[in-house]
Amino acid sequence: MIIKPELVPPNRDGYLKITEIFLSLQGEASNSGRPTTFIRLTGCPLRCTYCDSEYAFFGGQWQSFDEILEQVKHHGVPFVCVTGGEPLAQKRCLQLLTKLCDAGFKVSLETSGALDVSQVDSRVNKVLDLKTPDSGESERNLWSNLEHLHSGDEIKLVINSQSDYIWAKQILEQHQLTQKAEVLFSPVWEGVSPRQLADWIVADKLPVRFQLQLHKVLWGDEAGR
Repeated sequence: MIIKPELVPPNRDGYLKITEIFLSLQGEASNSGRPTTFIRLTGCPLRCTYCDSEYAFFGGQWQSFDEILEQVKHHGVPFVCVTGGEPLAQKRCLQLLTKLCDAGFKVSLETSGALDVSQVDSRVNKVLDLKTPDSGESERNLWSNLEHLHSGDEIKLVINSQSDYIWAKQILEQHQLTQKAEVLFSPVWEGVSPRQLADWIVADKLPVRFQLQLHKVLWGDEAGR
C-alpha cells in the first residue's frame, strides 16, 4: 500500500519521502553490472548543472520503513542502493540504511559529499561524489567527510571539461584521495568525450578508475525511470 502524501505529516517518525523503488543493474562504482534494488529518496539541496535526476527534487510519496523493506525484499536481490536527489537530506535516511543492513542486504549509499556522512552505518558502502567546478556546486563539498571514509568506500569525480580534469588532479594529490578510498573518474553523460577523459588518465598515469555510467550506455536517458 502506498501512503498518500497528505496522510503523513513531514515530521512523522518512521517515514521517508520516496520518489521510486525499482530493480535495475547498478551502473556505477564497484558493484557496476550487478542487479540492484534502487531506493531513490526525494529532495536535494544542490542544483548541479548536469543533474540527471531532477525529477527527484520534488514530489514523492511518504512510505514507512516497513513498506520500503517489503518492496526491497519483493525484488529478491541482495544489493540495495540508496540514492537521490541527495538521500542524506532526509535525516531518517540513516535509520533506513541501518535497517537495510540489519535485514542482511549489501547496501551502498550515493551521496553528493555536501552533507555529513560521519553517522552513516559502517556496514554501508559510501560512494562520495566530490563536486567539480563545472557542476556549479564545488563550494558545497564538505571536505571533513574524507576523514569518515572506510575500507570499501569510493570517491567519485564527475568530469565535464579539461578544467574539471585539472581541478580533479589537484584535489587527488592535495587530499591524498587514493589513500582514503578507491577513486573513480567519470565523464558527464553527453559532456566531455569518454575517450578524451580516458586518454588524459592514461597519459598522466593517474591511480584512478575510469568509469562510464553503464545504465546510460544500455538505456540512455530512460535509465532509472
